[in-house]
Amino acid sequence: MNHWDVRFQNEEFVFGKEPNVFLKEFHLKIPLTSGRALAIAEGEGRNAVFLAEQGMQVTTWDYSEAGLEKTRKLAKEKDVVVETAHVDLNHAPWKKNEWDEIVCIFGHFPKDLREKTLLNVREAVKPGGYFLTEVYSVYQLPYQSGGPRDEALLYSPEDLLQVFSDWRIVHFFMGEVVRHEGEGHNGLSHVIQCVAQKPMAE
Repeated sequence: MNHWDVRFQNEEFVFGKEPNVFLKEFHLKIPLTSGRALAIAEGEGRNAVFLAEQGMQVTTWDYSEAGLEKTRKLAKEKDVVVETAHVDLNHAPWKKNEWDEIVCIFGHFPKDLREKTLLNVREAVKPGGYFLTEVYSVYQLPYQSGGPRDEALLYSPEDLLQVFSDWRIVHFFMGEVVRHEGEGHNGLSHVIQCVAQKPMAE
């Protein structure tokens, strides 16, 4: 049983059942009501379920079977369909131009895997599709409001801007936000937000 299985094994949703505020706000501005969405490192499924409620065909990848089970439970509760897959991102089944949207909310990985995953995201989004992420920045440690306690797992702006330098940056922000997402993310936080749209022709 891995760390996340242990953390997700209780009935309570560690990060709550409501979607990430940034994800929800983006979908109000640019409604995506159809197409295929992938939520990676999705945990207990709150964001995947939200995307399904918007009308998208949603798949979620996570390393935790306990998290995937809670995703299925939440989807049933909300009367939507979410496809779940037990995926280690080190060996993920990426395919080129497959997804209309890929979402990564507080998905934190070692540097090599972070770089590999972002490059795979770049390939896997369809032309015209979106990548959306909110993650903790390298300045998060003093805030004590959530996220990894290892700076190597936190993001710098360059991690995202270098990979998506030739995409249309719809939104980019680094700074303070307040997050109340279950017991896992609670209080003033330092985050990076990015929405990037893949060019129609490369």
